Amino acid sequence: MKTRILLIGHGSRAKTGNQEVYDFATQWMIQHPDWDIQLCFIEYAEVLLEAGLEKAAQGADLVVAVPLILNAAGHVKVEVPAALEKARTQWPKVSFIYAKHLGATQEILAILQRRLKHVMHQLKHPDPKTTGVILLGRGSSDMVANGEVAKLARWLFESAEHDLVEIAFTGITYPRLETSVQRQVKLGMMQLVVLPYYLFDGRLISRIKEQMEQLKSQYPQIRFGLGEYIGFEDEIYQLMSRRVLDCLDPNQRESMMECDGCLYKTETLSHTHSSPAAHCTHAHSENEK
Repeated sequence: MKTRILLIGHGSRAKTGNQEVYDFATQWMIQHPDWDIQLCFIEYAEVLLEAGLEKAAQGADLVVAVPLILNAAGHVKVEVPAALEKARTQWPKVSFIYAKHLGATQEILAILQRRLKHVMHQLKHPDPKTTGVILLGRGSSDMVANGEVAKLARWLFESAEHDLVEIAFTGITYPRLETSVQRQVKLGMMQLVVLPYYLFDGRLISRIKEQMEQLKSQYPQIRFGLGEYIGFEDEIYQLMSRRVLDCLDPNQRESMMECDGCLYKTETLSHTHSSPAAHCTHAHSENEK
């Protein structure tokens, strides 16, 4: 049976961000020379999702779609499942399996821990009790996606000695970075470490750096440290490989995707008639069970 792996990147307006995904795909292929891996993007790139699925389906019996995305929001819960449903209709002889996104995992936590340790070293190892930490995410209208950021912030708090580990978002939801900084300063923090919860480079990373410069001017008495974004560390390669292996193991398929709290799933259940493409469709088609 011919199996093809379709790596799905988010896509970025910044060429540097997309290049990082291309580089990841190249290295992942080297790590798995026996896997047939192709790459597409959801937006802001040359090969988009629909074209990627069409190419992947050619000559394949099974396509494993693997989202290289941190949180499960609209792209992961709606756009990719809808595209997969369409692909199943167009190529009924091909089985399509949808892998889980990266999510809040021990691998991501390990990277954040290293980022925090590195910034603390740059700040000359200040007292963690007076050094606040802010995990800064993109922000989403999906509460589960925002909850994954909060979960990792809690894990970071449990594994460190900092009195304050909080979350902030660059858009869509709250609190924003300036609000979290104001709160931590009022609570007596002398240093503040901001850890971007972003997978790759892009315009928002540049905007965060600009915000940090403004905050340094606004709070000259506070020492600020900015960590690197998550990037494509060894743990990401390991996690993505495990996602594929889980898909190829029939015993793992039933727990592929977390749907609790999904707005689209709730809306679907409240209507008697709706299009399958509109569902939060993370289950496999009948011929894949």
